[in-house]
Amino acid sequence: MSEEITQRIEQLIRSDEEVGAQLYAEVAEDLEPDQVALLLESLPREERLECWEQVPAEQRVDVLVDMRAEARIALVRELDTQSLDQLISDLDAETLIELGESLPDDVVDIALARMDERQRAHYERSAQFDENAIGRYVDHDLLILPQNSRVRDAERLLRREVPEFTTHLWLVDRTGRYAGAVLTTRLFGQPDHRPLTELLDEEIEPLAAQRSLKEANEAFEHAEVSALPVVDDSGLLLGRMSVRLAFELLHEQYEAQLMASAGLDEEEDLFAPVLRSSRRRATWLGINLLTAFLASWAIGLFEGTLQQVVALAVLMPVVASMGGIAGSQTLTLIIRGLALGQITTASVMPLLRKELSVGGLNGVLWAIVIGIVASWWFSSPAIGLVIALAIVVNIAAAALSGVLIPVLLHKLKIDPALSGSVILTTVTDVVGFVVFLGLGSLFLL
Repeated sequence: MSEEITQRIEQLIRSDEEVGAQLYAEVAEDLEPDQVALLLESLPREERLECWEQVPAEQRVDVLVDMRAEARIALVRELDTQSLDQLISDLDAETLIELGESLPDDVVDIALARMDERQRAHYERSAQFDENAIGRYVDHDLLILPQNSRVRDAERLLRREVPEFTTHLWLVDRTGRYAGAVLTTRLFGQPDHRPLTELLDEEIEPLAAQRSLKEANEAFEHAEVSALPVVDDSGLLLGRMSVRLAFELLHEQYEAQLMASAGLDEEEDLFAPVLRSSRRRATWLGINLLTAFLASWAIGLFEGTLQQVVALAVLMPVVASMGGIAGSQTLTLIIRGLALGQITTASVMPLLRKELSVGGLNGVLWAIVIGIVASWWFSSPAIGLVIALAIVVNIAAAALSGVLIPVLLHKLKIDPALSGSVILTTVTDVVGFVVFLGLGSLFLL
């Protein structure tokens, strides 16, 4: 969001109702629906509802679609019956799929009843797929021709209103099954009577509707086209995956990983109710508490050592911090590799050797530096030796954990971005404290 809009948001929050509505009208005048959605999400709930009343009726559906689910649901719950009725007056199948979870069931039924037969069929086919399948979100606005069509039929079709991102015509057989794609630019200079089947783009591979959104996006990235056909198990052409949908999915995946690293949901409303937000975050605070108790228990094993050598207590955070940073670097690298499909069973061992080598090299380098500093600080070469050895071991353990933890979680169908960092922190803390205090007991007492 631009700095100007950010300033306007502050004015909206600080202004009274009448001035706020006027300011919103000024801000939103030249904004796209996705920008208006972002603007509304940036406002506390009371101001959000006031500004929603200023959104033009023809823009409201698009704005709702672009809002995060939780913010959208909260807004819809505040709408009266008349506003809801106006909202669903002319929804297409794709929009209803997007908004369906946010609308009451009776409102969805009314919206379906108002659709024509074609849109209703699109909705029913899309709704049979789960939320993580590409078949649920296909674009039904595409140019389709029978497979026995000729160049003149294609040219006639292209004279009509052409959907955005149209680079191909999609051919189907009598039952609607996908039969091929023709690049529109290949039509230039062709005889009118030439069959379209002679101009097929052989590089186009249809997407199976059951494929996950992540897999579909990866396939789209390598296809180098602006749209791909999506088919069901029987080969029936359901629609297409356009470049717009691909970018939306890519953005959502990035945001999901970012939020998951903190145990949050990308759909969470910035101004969600306090109790709901507290309940969600309490789970991860509880998990973190358990891991913290585990680290504290490890420290408690060396209570006598700490009482006699206070310098160890001073240096403990250095050991934990170095291991945590080294481990998080490896963890991030491996999670990215898993997300991109770069890591396989065969590549785990080479990766492990490489990360252990990197960890060993950095461990030795920084162990020397920290050992010298600790020896000078506490006038004790023995303390410098203890922390140097602990740093080497902990960074090596961090590298090992940074590779194995996300790979194992991935095998168990658990998102490494969601829980990997918590487990890694526990491992590096416990290993670091046990090794450091154990060596301290051995060399200093």
